Amino acid sequence: MRRSCNGCGSSCAGCGKPAITPAAAARVAAARLRESAAVMLSVARTHGPAFGKAAALLAGALKAGRKVLFLGNGGSAADAQHLAGELVGRFMKERGPLPAIALTTDTSVLTAVANDYGYDRVFARQVAALARPGDVVVAISTSGRSKSVLAAIRAARARGALVVGMTGARGRAMARLCDAAFVVPAASSPVIQESHIAIGHALCALVDEEF
Repeated sequence: MRRSCNGCGSSCAGCGKPAITPAAAARVAAARLRESAAVMLSVARTHGPAFGKAAALLAGALKAGRKVLFLGNGGSAADAQHLAGELVGRFMKERGPLPAIALTTDTSVLTAVANDYGYDRVFARQVAALARPGDVVVAISTSGRSKSVLAAIRAARARGALVVGMTGARGRAMARLCDAAFVVPAASSPVIQESHIAIGHALCALVDEEF
């Protein structure tokens, strides 16, 4: 896969020459993209009812004047912020702004709660403060075992909020706690995350159809 660098006779990048050939790079990229695409198509084939239920929960809540709270850690935190932005801003068509909040962005709240109550409570505390009956909490965890996400789901249930979950193949226990759930049939975190943002975009498109 690597080729000798013309400048120094090794495979280093010291002279600015690529350490991987375009053909090899294309093969690696194609394999990764095929893997991700296959998983997404599997989700599309097997999760029709979940898409229908989740879209109905989200659109119904928003039409009733409720809000959507998104949460997750790491890459899932980025997804939470991304998807909240699609609703507050716009996705594919012009419509009014929709109330959505990512619980991953307020560093003062996150650090205060983590410091005073432990990191496991960073989302649950915010859900307890902000969620009202009929709101929807979108909980994202590639493993399905994140203590902070699971605590937030339980807090949402206690507040009478509905829960849409996104997880991976090992997250079936988390899925059972949700009103609608997407279990991506993969063990690789990057592949799961790639499906999660595709699922989120599909849900945004379905919500757009209702407004």
